[in-house]
Parts: sequence; C-alpha cells; structure tokens
Amino acid sequence: MALKISNQIVIPDNEIEFSAIRAQGAGGQNVNKVASAIHLRFNITTSSLPEAYRQRLLKLRDKRISREGVVVIKAQRYRDQEKNRQDALQRLQTLIHSVTVSQKRRVATKPTKASRQRRLDNKNLRGRQKALRRKVTE
Repeated sequence: MALKISNQIVIPDNEIEFSAIRAQGAGGQNVNKVASAIHLRFNITTSSLPEAYRQRLLKLRDKRISREGVVVIKAQRYRDQEKNRQDALQRLQTLIHSVTVSQKRRVATKPTKASRQRRLDNKNLRGRQKALRRKVTE
C-alpha cells in the first residue's frame, strides 16, 4: 500500500523503511516485552518525489530531517504497533504535504503618513508621562 500525498504524488512502499522498537515510558510489564514503537525512515534524496519538493524538504529546519536528508519519525503514541505505523505514515504525509503548498510572496508595504505621525505622537506622550514621574528640582 503506497502513501498518497496528492492525486499526482504517491510514495511507493519500498522507499519507506519501518523498524519496530520498544517504546519508552509507562506501559507496565508489557513495555519491556513488546516492540510496539515504530521508527520510520524515508530518504528524501533517493525518493521519487518531484525535484522541487525534495529541495523544499531539504531546506526545512526540522529536527526530524538529518544532514544526509533522511526523515526519521518515531511513533510511540499508541500501545499497538499497527496504530503507531499508521501514525508515523500520517506524520510523514503531513510533513511532505506542508512543502507542496507554496508560500505566497510577501509584498513589502510602507507605513502611511498618518500611522507614522500617530507613532511619534504616542512616543511623545509616553516621554512626557515619564518626565512627570521624575523628582521635582527647584
């Protein structure tokens, strides 16, 4: 079952690597016996993603992406291994989907003359208020 990002983009199963590990934290005696947590590894550089998406993913400042361009997601929210696998896939899908939407270019604007005047008036008023708090000298 491949991971569907959008109508055109699908990641095949052979590009995503899973490994089951023991989960941390509470869980009673079961936590020491069962490997219910999942490590998902996805190599961005060798993936079949479009080049633009690969570049955007590599530029992301995300702690889950290593210097080599490998996404490592650790899922241990649930006590069930299959639920953790689905959670890891969902988180990978969300991460990749975040770069598919391109950011709108910000248009720089100038402050209006009236807003600049209001700012200066406010500064002046604040300065006068502070001056009134000073010690009165004769």
